Amino acid sequence: MYKKTTLDNGVKVITNRMPGMRSAALGIWIKIGGRYETAENKGISHYLEHMLFKGTKRYSLRKIKESIEGVGGSLNAFTAEEVTCFLAKLPASKLEVALSILSDMVLDPLLPEDEFIKEKTVILEEIKMYRDLPQSYVFELLDALLWPNQPLGMEVIGTVESVQRMQRKDLAQFKGAHYTPYNIVVSAAGALTHERVATIVSRVFSKSKEKKKNTFLAATQQQAAFQLKVLDKDTEQSHLALGFHGLKRDHPLRYALTLLHVILGGNMSSRLFNEIREKRGLAYEIASQVKRFYDTGAFIVHAGMDNRKVEDAVSLILQELYRTKDTLVTPGEFNRAKEFFLGQLTLALEDTLEHMLWLGESLSLIDKAYTLNEIIAKVKKTTRRDIQEAARTVFIRENLNAALIGPLRDREESLFQALRSV
Repeated sequence: MYKKTTLDNGVKVITNRMPGMRSAALGIWIKIGGRYETAENKGISHYLEHMLFKGTKRYSLRKIKESIEGVGGSLNAFTAEEVTCFLAKLPASKLEVALSILSDMVLDPLLPEDEFIKEKTVILEEIKMYRDLPQSYVFELLDALLWPNQPLGMEVIGTVESVQRMQRKDLAQFKGAHYTPYNIVVSAAGALTHERVATIVSRVFSKSKEKKKNTFLAATQQQAAFQLKVLDKDTEQSHLALGFHGLKRDHPLRYALTLLHVILGGNMSSRLFNEIREKRGLAYEIASQVKRFYDTGAFIVHAGMDNRKVEDAVSLILQELYRTKDTLVTPGEFNRAKEFFLGQLTLALEDTLEHMLWLGESLSLIDKAYTLNEIIAKVKKTTRRDIQEAARTVFIRENLNAALIGPLRDREESLFQALRSV
């Protein structure tokens, strides 16, 4: 069973003791990310994440890295739409080292001006890099269709314009306003005790009493008709990201949608992989994914396709998706999807880092953490009818959005007809 403590100031601590492990993983989560921003400061959460590695009152930039890597550990961070996380995995005997460093980064970063200037160049190059990768940039185009003129539809990393106009004081003010106790979760997993971790976290984080909770604008997804965005680019493949508005994070059909994703594009046994790649050779890479947020979500299919056969490929993809609305999935693929999902989850949770991420994300975003046995019970209760209901809820023709990047000049009308005619 997971153990959880909430400090008086709102900081939450959750741990999982994993007997037999020699490692431990630690994460400090802040409930802040891309959807808490505006068009004017887009990318500030990501910029701040980078800057927290540039030195603190106790640890220099070099000392931060050497203190973790010097004992055989790894150090990282990421910024998403709804959360920012700073994490480390290392030998369990060095867990307090990681907690000291990560907490200092979150609480007392220096944000030096010279590093701020250098990092701006780095981030601007990162933005350009993603723009040059059609297999990545096509997802940004799709997000803009799904959530137009909203933070969820804008790049987490920001734009060239928004990053260029940021100043160091903007990051300092943003951190002061949002890195507050009620928005912080500390998660840990491995060879540890909850009591020890909670005691240290209490000592480190109890100084701040600010009880402000971060908030964001609710997502809107008013869509009356199919949308298509084509970016003509001289590429060897055409890259597709096709998406429907999905289900929010805690929707009752969330496990049914997950199983539908496995059946359609979650592995090499999936329908899309077999039909599009194996049988017809229309694509090298094809898969599906599910995005979940607090109040919305998306079901996405992405593919790298033969430039000459894009219309055929997208038509076949949609046929496979829509077929799940009309016909129950077979008992065999239904059972295989359940076993695949639960097997992959079980294997992941054997790793201390994955287990820490599981706990921290859950507590940060839904304020609870399900055990593996609870998940197994919920998945086992899911039926083939539930999967069909999920398909009917999500695969609404008027809610279809498609983004394409490739040498597709003068083919927008044929692509539109291929997607509309299914």
